[in-house]
Amino acid sequence: MLFSSITFLFFFLPVVLAVYYLIPAKGKNIVLLIASILFYAWGEPVYVILLLLSVCFNYFCGRELEAGEDNPRRAKMCVVFAVAVNVLILGFFKYYSFLLNTAEEIFSIEIPYRELPLPIGISFYTFQAISYIVDIYRGKARPQKNFINFALYLCMFPKLIAGPVVRYADMERQLVSRKMSVKKIGQGSRRFIVGLAKKAVLAGAAGAVFEQISASPAASLSALTAWIGCISFAFQIYFDFSGYSDMAVGLGKMFGFEFRENFDHPYTAVSVTDFWRRWHISLSSWFREYVYIPLGGNQCSVSRNIFNIMVVWLLTGMWHGGAWNFIAWGVYYGVILVMEKYVWGVFLDEIPKAAARVYTGILVLVGWVFFFSPSLGYSLRYLSAMIGAGAGIVDAQAGFLLISHWLLYVLAVLCSSTAGMRLFQRIAGISSNKKVRAAVETAVYMAVFFVSVAFLVTDTLDPFLYFRF
Repeated sequence: MLFSSITFLFFFLPVVLAVYYLIPAKGKNIVLLIASILFYAWGEPVYVILLLLSVCFNYFCGRELEAGEDNPRRAKMCVVFAVAVNVLILGFFKYYSFLLNTAEEIFSIEIPYRELPLPIGISFYTFQAISYIVDIYRGKARPQKNFINFALYLCMFPKLIAGPVVRYADMERQLVSRKMSVKKIGQGSRRFIVGLAKKAVLAGAAGAVFEQISASPAASLSALTAWIGCISFAFQIYFDFSGYSDMAVGLGKMFGFEFRENFDHPYTAVSVTDFWRRWHISLSSWFREYVYIPLGGNQCSVSRNIFNIMVVWLLTGMWHGGAWNFIAWGVYYGVILVMEKYVWGVFLDEIPKAAARVYTGILVLVGWVFFFSPSLGYSLRYLSAMIGAGAGIVDAQAGFLLISHWLLYVLAVLCSSTAGMRLFQRIAGISSNKKVRAAVETAVYMAVFFVSVAFLVTDTLDPFLYFRF
């Protein structure tokens, strides 16, 4: 089920909210857990079994860690076993086809196999399960004795299928006690509407332009058309994923939970390092906490630190998918981050911020080419088109796209920066009277909601891009 679907907006969510707030406090977690399982089963009726097996496995591993608190060797063996099983299950579904295809190409043989669809959200709930096990082992969290509470942590539908990656240590207290109020429902609703508009209006429009351009062979694109396609994808994936994160945060707030932010205007970054502090913050934090720091972080020699950075980014690329273009994407960012840290980072601090943003924007756009390409070969052909090796520098298609979609790009720039929120606050603050200001703000949010619903009704909305990861 999609957050941005009529079924979710006008049936599932209102019913779940009504039951959740009517039932006594002791039953709220049960209601939310049942709703979460139904939500997942709506689109993944088979893989809901895998999700529940993951819940059971990690719950009992947590209890085993508690039983082995006085036996360090037993506890270490338990955490290694639990993490290994989680990683192996994730690896099987994500890299099974990739490894067999690679073996076929290397050895020139045909291996008959059945392709398995990737379980939606497996990367997210697996990483959350690993954080639970490791945090218990480190003493940062206590094992959850209540099976319902633990199952809710792993299965909660606002964050289940596309994050953010919420650490158990941040949720432990909220699973037992949290504040719920009409005010929080209002705050969550407004945040949800913002995310819905990002997905339904901006991501959808930018995605339509990208699909039109990517449908043509890379060699037939002019440099300007190729850049327009890449920029369109950059806006599509930002509004798609940050829109989902906004909806997840908003939904969590409606049910009394507080999730950490997952985006912080990444396209205003002044370096690639700064970009990755702002983009998919929960994933970056997870890799830093559970991979980079255990490897030694930056508390080591320069050569070892470079190795640590490259390992993290190789794994980050692989996390996004079993394909060479994702591996190249991870290595690409690893190299840039190393260079910024040890070569030209000081220079970036000295140049004007406008120039630094241009530098960052170009490198990020090049990175998106590796990300959206169906293969590594296609990404290289597309990059060639971006420097004029396709159909020249400019063509009629590029001019038509700019003329017909200029408003989209103006709105995209405003809404991906702080300027959009500042403009909204000016509109909402048109009067100094609090009641008038609240009425204007409510009217604006309602207008945005109905416009978004109109887009949902008239268009065929694609699933969120990060569902595939």
